[in-house]
Amino acid sequence: MAAVDGRVPTVLGDGDYERILAFRDGLRRFLRWSEDEARRAGLTPAQHQLLLAVRGHGGEPPTVTELAEHLLLRHHSVVGLLDRAESAGLVRREVDAVDKRRVRVVLEARGEQALAQLTALHLDELHELATSLRRVVDHVGTDEGARHVSGARRPDGPEAVGGAAPGGPVR
Repeated sequence: MAAVDGRVPTVLGDGDYERILAFRDGLRRFLRWSEDEARRAGLTPAQHQLLLAVRGHGGEPPTVTELAEHLLLRHHSVVGLLDRAESAGLVRREVDAVDKRRVRVVLEARGEQALAQLTALHLDELHELATSLRRVVDHVGTDEGARHVSGARRPDGPEAVGGAAPGGPVR
C-alpha cells in the first residue's frame, strides 16, 4: 500500500471502511435534510447558503468576491444568485463607503428572519449529528464495527446513544 500525503501507510480493516461510509452517510443525510428545510422555509438551498455566508462572514458585510470564496462558486455565479435573492427581498447590495468600486452585501429583514429560523433548526440537528459522528471518529483505527451515523434520521435503542445492544459488548 502506498503512503498518502507522506503519512505512514496503514492497514485498513473492514470496520474502517464501514466507519468512513457511516461518516459520509451522516454528512449526506444532514445536507439533504438542510436542503429540504430551506425549501420548507421558502428558500432555495443556494439562497440559504448565501444568507448564511452574508451573516456569518463577520466584520464588514462581505463583497461578492468574498461570498464566492465562501460558497465555492465563481464570481459571475454569485452575481446571478444575488440578483435572484435581491429580487426576493432577501439581500441588498451597498456600495462600500471607502472604496466605491466595491459592492458589499447585507441581509434584508426577510432574509434575516428566514436565516434565524433555519439556523435554530440547524444548530439542534448539528448537535445530534456531531454526537453520532464523534462515535464514528472515536473508533477510527480500531477493530470495532462501524457505528450508525444518522444525520437527520436518528436510530432507536441503546446503540443510538452509544450503549451496547442487550447481551452485546460494552464499548
